[in-house]
Amino acid sequence: MHAASPSHSSGFSPRTVGIAAAVVTVLVWTSFILIARASADPARGGTLSSFDIAFCRIVGASLILLPWGAWLSYRDRARAVHQSSLLTLSPLPWRVTATVGFFGGLLYALVAYNGFVFAPAAHASVLLPGSLPLWTALLAALILHDHITPLRALGLGLIVLGDLLVGGKSLIGAFDGGEVWKGDLLFMAGAMSWATYSVLARRHHLDAVRATIAITAFAFVTYVPLYSLLVLGGFVPGQVFSAPLRELLFQAVFQGWGSVVVSGITFTKMIQYFGPVRSTMITALVPGLSALGAVLLLGEPLYWNLAVGLVLVTLGILFGVRAVAPVAIKKIATPAGRARARG
Repeated sequence: MHAASPSHSSGFSPRTVGIAAAVVTVLVWTSFILIARASADPARGGTLSSFDIAFCRIVGASLILLPWGAWLSYRDRARAVHQSSLLTLSPLPWRVTATVGFFGGLLYALVAYNGFVFAPAAHASVLLPGSLPLWTALLAALILHDHITPLRALGLGLIVLGDLLVGGKSLIGAFDGGEVWKGDLLFMAGAMSWATYSVLARRHHLDAVRATIAITAFAFVTYVPLYSLLVLGGFVPGQVFSAPLRELLFQAVFQGWGSVVVSGITFTKMIQYFGPVRSTMITALVPGLSALGAVLLLGEPLYWNLAVGLVLVTLGILFGVRAVAPVAIKKIATPAGRARARG
């Protein structure tokens, strides 16, 4: 995700690369919400459970990122830099790998995919990418002592109102035996988990590629062996070793290669060309597109509270972007600025 600037020898101008990266990022983020809901929703008859999908995501990303991490660790040792961990699979020190890996690699995948078991994709559209700026701003103020300007506070207030419109109704429905509220809370936990990772990446000034490799390596060594033992021992009802190979490959390629590797790289490419401010404005399209896709492709209803909540969250993101513009422009060339990928 921290790749060098596009070379003219590639045959494409920086503008072309930037636009292509923006299109790919928005498409992958939108598709993630729709495919995760279609795959994890028990009512749609999917073979894999949410824990199986997380397994496929981690294994798929690891096929690319773990060899990459081992190569970076080898190159670092050749330069007398000794900071790798997890048997050289992570190019970052163990303490940093464990903290960012827990929030960005393990916890995010588990809570997000489980959220789709209970709540529709339209709810995820608002509560996952939509509430991410809210949690990021609050955690950055707490951990990094960032200042929240009045305009940014207005944007965060709009996001809170939008989230309450979406999640509040499902919380009330819990008294009638509904379970959508469980998914809403999991989506909020997923956004908070990714925001924590983003803030930690900024705090440690992490290179985006190394951070992505580190969180994948941590998730691989902690989740894959344990989940495999639980499934093979019959302690949990996983289908990851009995599901059709075609389904497993699809989830590994899309969730692992697409959602983790490709979108991470394209997001950073987008930041390099458009800058963090315009990039965030572009990704503000994701809640609306994924909600619309949920209506058209998954047949989900778009109730008035979802529509109004979606508008409020989108406006809140745009207000927040305008409020942080001067700071963000100054930080574009720094590692901390680049490490905001997806955060």
